[in-house]
Amino acid sequence: MAGTMANYQDIYITNTGDQWDLIAYNVYSKEKFMTELLAANPEYRDIVVFDAGVRIVCPDIDVESASPLPPWKS
Repeated sequence: MAGTMANYQDIYITNTGDQWDLIAYNVYSKEKFMTELLAANPEYRDIVVFDAGVRIVCPDIDVESASPLPPWKS
């Protein structure tokens, strides 16, 4: 990741067994950003464990200025 902005208005292609928290960790280095991934991919909200080849949209997130608390504690 370059700088403080995760510049990922990109697509993540899932591997068999990926879960939302693992995808968030792989893309943003923090599991807590899975809520942003879910919001950007509402069509996959009901999937817990992914098959290979699902295209996940990864929005830009300013990981440095994001609250260190999980969303339910903010």
